[in-house]
Amino acid sequence: MTRPDRSPEQPIRIDADKARGAEIILTKRRNRAIFIAGLVGFVLLALIWGVLG
Repeated sequence: MTRPDRSPEQPIRIDADKARGAEIILTKRRNRAIFIAGLVGFVLLALIWGVLG
């Protein structure tokens, strides 16, 4: 989304407070399920790797 008060040639400026915000927002049920499945998959992969390695 471009703002009308700047031209496309100007760089986008982001405040430091906004840039540091590493907040995960999982509002939809599908997004939460995918996130949790990824975490579970990572743990299972680590366990399998530990047993076989």
